[in-house]
Amino acid sequence: MENSRRDFIKKLTTGSAAVAFGGLGLGFSAKSYARIVGSNEMVRVALMGCNGRGSFLARAFTQQKNTSVHYICDVDPKAIQKGLAAVRRAGGSNDPKTEEDFRKALADKDVDALAVAAPDHWHAPATIMGCQAGKHVYCEKPLSHNPNEGELAIAAARKYKRIVQMGSQRRSWPVLTQGIQELHNGVIGNVHMAKAWYTNNRGSIGKGVPATPPAGFNYDLWQGPAPRKPFRSNLIHYNWHWFWHWGTGEALNNGTHEIDVIRWGLKADYPLLVNSTGGRFHYQDDWETPDTQLITYNCPGNVTVLWEGRSCNGRLVEGADRGVIFYGESGSMSTGGNSYTIYDQKNKIVKEVKSDAVIDGRNTASPSEGLDAIHITNFIDSIRQNKMPNADVETGHKSTLWVQLGNIAQRVGHTLNIDQRNGHILNDKEASKYWSRQYEPGWAPKV
Repeated sequence: MENSRRDFIKKLTTGSAAVAFGGLGLGFSAKSYARIVGSNEMVRVALMGCNGRGSFLARAFTQQKNTSVHYICDVDPKAIQKGLAAVRRAGGSNDPKTEEDFRKALADKDVDALAVAAPDHWHAPATIMGCQAGKHVYCEKPLSHNPNEGELAIAAARKYKRIVQMGSQRRSWPVLTQGIQELHNGVIGNVHMAKAWYTNNRGSIGKGVPATPPAGFNYDLWQGPAPRKPFRSNLIHYNWHWFWHWGTGEALNNGTHEIDVIRWGLKADYPLLVNSTGGRFHYQDDWETPDTQLITYNCPGNVTVLWEGRSCNGRLVEGADRGVIFYGESGSMSTGGNSYTIYDQKNKIVKEVKSDAVIDGRNTASPSEGLDAIHITNFIDSIRQNKMPNADVETGHKSTLWVQLGNIAQRVGHTLNIDQRNGHILNDKEASKYWSRQYEPGWAPKV
């Protein structure tokens, strides 16, 4: 990114890249890299995954200036229809092309960017493939299913000179950004503790049974990089979050957001020590990841960080279902949403700044989709200006890694010591087994 635009373009157009992934060989030559998006050119996006956040991304990208959703890709034909409907509601002038297999969209030289809203086990592999195909990538959080994938995603973005933005939208919220700047300026003195939380009242997923995938649903491609397992009745379209094989639990599903804010506020790269307690306590069902979890971190500079997750008990903390508090020498700051409140040591409010954006009406600081779309705008602007986005792939990896380390500590049942040079686990063969994963033969991501 520090090179001149001329050198930047030269490096993109004098190399070549090829990827063979999952049995479908798609060659990406230097021609794939030759099209550099200008300030007024149309940015064409291929969307992968249309359930849940995918429909929001379809609307958000459609509403960006000089931006179009060129492809809607999903292994479920019903989800494709959701994506098309979202584009139409957002005022799209033309229906996007549709593909079951997003890799075919990557082979289209007219596509500039890939937006990834597939399940977690696809996030990093799809990001890597997008970079190798010469596309910029917007990837929903978490960046990866395991730490090794996150490192590969960074390597791919840097090697192929692609802009990669993780969907940690808070990095683009204007009032929160102002609050973090005040924190950095010492408004509450040195911070020695930060706390984050997420609460919900999720129900049981029950006991699944072997089943036939829905008609038209390509379960083999849905599994993609993950080793094959039989389809079960309680897996799609959301419960995969709670199975280690495909998901990453509540900690990464939601905790990634608040941990990212804490890391941002503390200017912290890696923790020194990580510990986690909890488990699946509320129901006796197939849910594998914790529904109750406390992750604690000891960090450089004499700082303690705590993340509290309660998937099955919605009792609010400080009047909100999620949030962040920084505790400093001369006061504290409550934030996490697009607002912040500063208190002195006697709990008196010193300053309160509220969001000027519409929120979703719950007793929380969660934003509306309009506020989230600011992050999409930052991604598009970064493509046009060849600049680092607010939540660059390395930023996304570090924040994802913190919570992954919490899950690893949970699974091995002991404290982890962390290498400050790279975030790796020190001298722990048992924990290091979770640094990567096994892949379906032929599907392991490589850079």
